Amino acid sequence: MSEDRYVDVALPVPLRQTFTYRAPAELGALELGHRVAVPFSGRKLPGIVVGHRDAPPEGVKKVFRVAGRLEDVPVFPAELLRFLEEAAKYYFHPLGEVLRAAAPALPKDAMATLRQGGFLGADEALPGRAVKTRTETFARAAGVEVTTRLGPRQRAALALLEERGEVAMTELRELLGGGARATLRSLADKGLVTLEDREVLSDPFFGRAIERDTPPPLTAPQALAVERMTEALDHDGGTFLLHGVTGSGKTEVYLRVIEAARTRGRGALLLVPEIALTPQLVHRFRARFGDGIAVLHSGLGERERDEFWRRLRRGELVLAVGARSALFAPVPDLGVIVVDEEHDPSFKQEEGFRYHARDMAMLRAHRAGAVCVLGSATPSVESFHAATSGRTTLLSLPERATAQQLPSVEIVDLKGHRPIGQDGPRGGAALFLTGSLLRRLNECLGAGDQAILFLNRRGFVPALRCFACGAGVECPSCSVTLTEHRRVAELRCHYCDYRAPIPDRCPTCGATELEPVGLGTEQLEQALVERYPEARVARLDRDTATGRTVEAV
Repeated sequence: MSEDRYVDVALPVPLRQTFTYRAPAELGALELGHRVAVPFSGRKLPGIVVGHRDAPPEGVKKVFRVAGRLEDVPVFPAELLRFLEEAAKYYFHPLGEVLRAAAPALPKDAMATLRQGGFLGADEALPGRAVKTRTETFARAAGVEVTTRLGPRQRAALALLEERGEVAMTELRELLGGGARATLRSLADKGLVTLEDREVLSDPFFGRAIERDTPPPLTAPQALAVERMTEALDHDGGTFLLHGVTGSGKTEVYLRVIEAARTRGRGALLLVPEIALTPQLVHRFRARFGDGIAVLHSGLGERERDEFWRRLRRGELVLAVGARSALFAPVPDLGVIVVDEEHDPSFKQEEGFRYHARDMAMLRAHRAGAVCVLGSATPSVESFHAATSGRTTLLSLPERATAQQLPSVEIVDLKGHRPIGQDGPRGGAALFLTGSLLRRLNECLGAGDQAILFLNRRGFVPALRCFACGAGVECPSCSVTLTEHRRVAELRCHYCDYRAPIPDRCPTCGATELEPVGLGTEQLEQALVERYPEARVARLDRDTATGRTVEAV
């Protein structure tokens, strides 16, 4: 009697189902989360084992066999696999595609094994992310007696290696200058130095040593927040909205709660909305916890992300910091998930497997019995409502943690504002440059200081409207109004990038009076240049920030 069993495999195909394969006894036990190679509809695909069964499904007569196991241990730990299965169901997305998005790159040695077994041809490979590697040459003194004459550069290089031991060629170039490789090669030819090429990782965050910090004393609201979250850490977790004004010390609360999890032998995950925020947070966390941090975001190379992912899976690292996709990191014994700036829209994944990382963080924390911390100075409506209605816990940091005062804020009702000058378009810069704002700008520039004005509309005006029939000039594909970009004399759709010349007539009724409506950054820039000709005005938006510099006028 055969000892073969059957497994259900999730494949990276757009079908919301799994597929049953025969698991040959010679492959050993295939656990949940193992990645395997299987044939599928004339193709050869990697998949994830998500179930076991003693017999094929009813009515299935022919069952293909698993061709091979791609890793010795399951790719996904049980907690993470259960979470991903639930996420796939919640978003009605094929499980195989969800698992593909969360899995690390395919291992190279598995491809060789599959070729040897005949499943893959010599030029075939399983579909999946390719990993590029980088090699570095390392030099080491051979430890033999010098019996030949050496030049000054050779003596300096050999002395450095004898003092330091092994040194990378990149560092040797910095220490010895140009020609370091030729110098080392000549020493290797004499048998005085050994050279070895090894695969290495790029080091964008850990290249320089950072002095460890000393935790500052907590304010009373900070101490209360840490106490409540630590208590939850010992009692099956919970979700907290940490509502703190800018400078109130939310990051210090994150650090303390993560430290509490680490002392209990549990891991932690910090999600940030943008890659740009990652370096400063990694710096802060290294100062507190050292270099045992996995950094996961799209700004890293595939090889670096893959190595961090696997070190987490092996339990070598227990703290991960990254953007949205770091939600799927295999943090061991997850105890804390922090979503910093939880209101930020970049936590929404809008391609492929579409999900909201904030919502999924709460789900994963709940399933893992972990604490989920949503931090923001301006919480989203959903999170604030959940906290005030009792579904999550609201903790507030109402004051700054330092002696700095919060800036004063003045709200101006534009309905009661009389525009200064009437030569601009209706509802344009004249409406928004209020007397209060102009007085503040005059004071700022008069003192030799700088000012920043924020406006969330690109272009000159957001819309053109017909004065006769009231119709707007719309994108033919998206049915949204086209934005006038006056500097390049065209209308643009900010959804599909459709472009057209600025019309002189209404496309709907043919009238010649097209009225500009609203205010864009280009118009605001022009108005400021005209009002403050002595000031240098720079506009920073998607239209200007396409290179390394921003044009100033």
